[in-house]
This record gives sequence, structure tokens and C-alpha cells, in this order.
Amino acid sequence: MISRRNIRVKVMQTLYTLHATQPDNIDSATESGLKILNEKLALSLELFTTTIAYVASVAQYAEIDARFRSSKYIPTEADKNVDIKIAGNDFIWKTLSNDTYQEKVKSSRIDENIDQDWVKKLYQQLCTSDKYKEYIALEGREAKSEKAIIRYIWTELMINNEDFQSFLQDEITGWEDDKEMIYILMDNFFKNSSNINFMALLTGEKLDYAKSLLTTAIEKAEYCMELIEPKLINWEADRVAQIDLILLRLGVCELLYFPTIPTKVTINEYIEIAKQYSTPQSGHFVNAVLDKILKDLEKEKKISKQDRVTK
Repeated sequence: MISRRNIRVKVMQTLYTLHATQPDNIDSATESGLKILNEKLALSLELFTTTIAYVASVAQYAEIDARFRSSKYIPTEADKNVDIKIAGNDFIWKTLSNDTYQEKVKSSRIDENIDQDWVKKLYQQLCTSDKYKEYIALEGREAKSEKAIIRYIWTELMINNEDFQSFLQDEITGWEDDKEMIYILMDNFFKNSSNINFMALLTGEKLDYAKSLLTTAIEKAEYCMELIEPKLINWEADRVAQIDLILLRLGVCELLYFPTIPTKVTINEYIEIAKQYSTPQSGHFVNAVLDKILKDLEKEKKISKQDRVTK
């Protein structure tokens, strides 16, 4: 479900956490690193599932609202005729019926993380929107409109709601670190929601890549720094941002030990990650250092790339 860039970010975050703990040796560093990585991937999957659960809860709140309003002591005609069409939205129900979604919600107790006060607020905002009024006015259930109203809840009521975003940042562990990846996952979800496995964030191939990138960066750390340090002109290694050094190490590992990843892809990926997660100058810095290292490695004929075989 996630891209290789997302995986690179997770490995970067893992190495950053590992740097703070200073394991005694490579074996303990590898063991701790893999544990941290697995925990981070599990948390990301939980956040993604929680996000979908919020969207679904807003849609389903129509039934709660209808029951509450109809049970008033003196209900109005409007109270008696609350439209609950969105509660049966076809697009969201396909996800709610997904066996792995149900399993993940149950095993991680996702429902307990849903703040019902916020669900109510988001639903009330939805009901006042022209988009919602247009939706309930449509006869029948057309696939395009079913998806569009659910996407509207996510993009307009949740992403663009500063108060709700602040709530997620304050109350949901890991949201601030993972939100950009969750946005990508949600975008992919709306493009293709079928056959999602909510019990596994990565396919077997991508999980192998994540573990291999992490373990290689740990095992080859000393050699990578031997290549990096001479290129830090006018900079002492201990004065360079730690994230930048980690990204350089990961970049060197990919150049040398991942033959199916083109060198241009590697450098461009770490430039973009540096721009997003480090200092404003980091993208240029990572580009310059990796480019110099690549030229030296090519002269020494240490770069060997091959076409990637798709299975």
C-alpha cells in the first residue's frame, strides 16, 4: 500500500531513533532496529485504519442523528425525516465489509480511538454543505457520487479542518510524523479501495526491501561514513544534521548494494526526503554529496545496476 519513498522515510526514522539509543554492537543494533521498524510500520497501519474509521463514522452518524431527533419529546417534521442515505454509502460499506478491515479494527480496538464528539461535529458540518445537499437529492446510488461524498468528508472536513488536525496531532500518537504518508495512503485508497489488506502495510517484496535497507545501513555504516566524510567539505561530520547523515548513508547503501534501483532514482528520492524532513538547505546538500560519491564509485567501477525483474 505504501511507496518505496514511504519505506525510506520509515527506515530513516528508525535509524534516527536507533542513533539515540546507541546499541553496543551491530547484532544488537540490527535486532533493535528491526523491532523499531516493525513497530513504526504497525503504527502507520493503525493510523491509516483509524483514519478510514473516522470517515466511516461520520457517514454512519446519520443513523444516530436520525434516532436522536425522532425520539425528541416533540419532534418536528424535519426531525422525523432525517435523510440517512449516506449511512448506507456503497463505497464505504465495501471497506467496512472487508474481512481484513474488520480484523484490524477488532485486534487494534480502533473503535475505542474514535472521538464521538468530533464525529458529531464533522457530521454537522457535512449536513450544512452544498455538496451533501446535492448528494442526498440524487436518486439511487451511482458509484461516482458515492465515492465523491466520502472523499469530500476526508479532504474538505478533515484535512482542511485546522481544529481537527490539531486534535489528531495532540491525541493520536504518531500522527504528526505520519500524516503526510497517511494523506498518500488515503489518496491511493480513493483511487483503488478494493483488495486492500488492512493487516499488512507492505507486500512481501516491499517488506524485504525495508528490512534489507535497514540492515545494510547498519552493517555498512562504517564503510559508508568512510565514503561520506571526505565529501563534507568545510563541514565536520558531527556538525552535519543527523538526519542528513542518515539519508546520505541510506543513499550510499542503495547505490552500492541495491542493483535494481537506478542511481538517478536513489539520489532524487533522498533529495526529496531531505527537503521534507530536514533543513531548507538539506536537499541541495544531499544532492551534492551523493553526486560526488557516485562519480567516484563509477570511476572505480563499483556501481553495478541491472534491470528489475517484476514478479
